[in-house]
Amino acid sequence: MDSYNDGVRLRCRSLTEDKKVQDLDSSGDCDASHRAVNGDINSNGKVEVEHVISKKLQLKRKAELLKGELMRQFDNHVRLFVDGLIEESASLEPAPVPAVFSPLLSDKERVKLRYIRPPHGQGKQFVSRRSLLDELFEVNHIRTIYHMFIALLILFILSTLVVDFIDQGRLVLDFDLLVYAFGQFPLVVCTWICMFLSALVVPYSLFHLWSQTQCGSSGHPRLSSFYFGTLFLCYQFLCLGFLPTYVVVSNSLPPASCFIIILEQVRLMMKAHSFVRENVPKFLSWAKEKTGPSPAVPQVTQYLYFLFAPTLIYRDKYPRTPVIRWGYVATKLLQVLGCLFYAYYVFVRLCIPQFRSISLQLFDLRAMVLCVFNSILPGVLVLFLAFFAFLHCWLNAFAEMLCFADRMFYKDWWNSTSFANYYRTWNVVVHDWLYYYVYKDFLWISRKRFRAAAMLFVFTVSAVVHEYILAICFGFFYPVLFCLFMCFGMMFNFILHDRRKGPIWNIIMWTSLFLGQGVLICLYSQEWYAQRYCPQKEPSLVNLLTPRSWSCQKTSADGL
Repeated sequence: MDSYNDGVRLRCRSLTEDKKVQDLDSSGDCDASHRAVNGDINSNGKVEVEHVISKKLQLKRKAELLKGELMRQFDNHVRLFVDGLIEESASLEPAPVPAVFSPLLSDKERVKLRYIRPPHGQGKQFVSRRSLLDELFEVNHIRTIYHMFIALLILFILSTLVVDFIDQGRLVLDFDLLVYAFGQFPLVVCTWICMFLSALVVPYSLFHLWSQTQCGSSGHPRLSSFYFGTLFLCYQFLCLGFLPTYVVVSNSLPPASCFIIILEQVRLMMKAHSFVRENVPKFLSWAKEKTGPSPAVPQVTQYLYFLFAPTLIYRDKYPRTPVIRWGYVATKLLQVLGCLFYAYYVFVRLCIPQFRSISLQLFDLRAMVLCVFNSILPGVLVLFLAFFAFLHCWLNAFAEMLCFADRMFYKDWWNSTSFANYYRTWNVVVHDWLYYYVYKDFLWISRKRFRAAAMLFVFTVSAVVHEYILAICFGFFYPVLFCLFMCFGMMFNFILHDRRKGPIWNIIMWTSLFLGQGVLICLYSQEWYAQRYCPQKEPSLVNLLTPRSWSCQKTSADGL
């Protein structure tokens, strides 16, 4: 028996040497087979080989499953590591290419290259990358959440159809709220065309004329800079700033039509500022040094591309995709349309019935608390719909049509454990503009001495612009968003800072966000109905600044 056991050990040792590709569990297989020899010998002295082989096959299958899982985890870690390297390298100035791989640049080419590339640490670097949701939707678990929202939309549609059929005995498909919200649409289109043409012609023409004065055709470059700078500011505030607002107010446009004009007004003003802000320093630097040829004025086609591109930071060139996927574009535009109908059913089923009755009651603390908590669900749904429709679908559709390769319009804001990180990742397009043209320029003017004041200035600019948009589009002044932004937003920005880590802080962030959405939907909806139930008899400055919902009480509803 001992000699037989020694033979089995030799056989296992030889199998281990022959099959080095097997996992580390091979030594366990030898011990298992050794135990099987000692205990699983039948009456004829033979080993139950089938039992040993089945054990080995089970171990092999487990090893293959473990290998696949490890490879998936390794691939995820590598992808995250590479994405981090790309973002980190984008903030660094590219190192010069060694002469071994490319010929040496002449002095003339070096000077020209210096004016094309943004200075070190002062400009955003665009790289080719996909939107985060496009990558996440490739995972079945994440895509199931998307399917759940579609199922909820189907339930909203069914509930609306069933209620209308019970009340009126027929199916009602009039979409009166959408028709009202997008009223006077031809006027909206004409106003947008005028705004866009002016933003295309005026800033580019002023910059082109000013650049000629800096290249030696004028004997007073500083006076020319003051003159053209004044003209540009007058255009920004009078033509782009005042005239569209006057059209909206004088024609009493409905909310959705107002949002189209005012949001486009703000977008074109930010783009015009970016174009001037990125190109003027090139000529000023050249005029000061007078070394080499003057920097080239951007072409009209480059500026036209920038006006449509889904970014607020001007560059002469952007990373481009090789082809246009028209199926992808159609999908995104259909998703935008679906989100529009989704929002319609959210307001019809969750908001209008509630606020029609609440607005008939006198404003008190109990009614407000109930209103806020009942408004959290529609507020959160509107938040998700606005993010998905605009920041993901709309911007990706235009990026695909323009072959714009940098699709990082947002980051993983839902994983934020601090409001500071949430503000940076929710809307990367606007954040980049505020960071480079408000925050960094403020630090440059103050010689980097007032960082807290620079942050406060950024919050103030953002809060004022947001409140301006809501005030013009809703037709009343009720600074709820401004107060939340400047008070609680600033406070949470310092309390829930980047050093706060862990799941509990993410829960606190989401709780605060949900509660804030409930406050916004509740108070703005109450004021909307109060403005219609209790119109002002004698308009005055005090009445315009006093919320009507604080004193309005009516016994019957007069409609929307």
